[in-house]
Amino acid sequence: MLDALSQTFAALADPTRRAILQRLSSGEATVGELAEPFDLSLATVSKHLKVLQHARLVSQTRNAQWRPCRLEVAALREIDGWMDQYRRFWAGSFERLDDYLEAVQAGEGNSGDDDQNPD
Repeated sequence: MLDALSQTFAALADPTRRAILQRLSSGEATVGELAEPFDLSLATVSKHLKVLQHARLVSQTRNAQWRPCRLEVAALREIDGWMDQYRRFWAGSFERLDDYLEAVQAGEGNSGDDDQNPD
């Protein structure tokens, strides 16, 4: 059994499911509306939605005959929190690289000035 974060990443691994989430980011949609841009059957889109629901990325409600799907952002927030540690790592790495490059450039500027003076 996969943990929640692994289920979310597994669901996001498929480009069709990512496209469905992208569409839902602009508002609720029915299965038929979600299927329109794809060359897929409604049953196939429904299977993708089940994976997204299992990963807690999408919910589906019942409103009379309609069953609109809605993006659920809580699971995406969990990914964002998990990725934050890597953002901090990369930001720190880039800051250290900037410091190093500034030191190298400052050192080259000094040695270049010394080369131009014939003393």
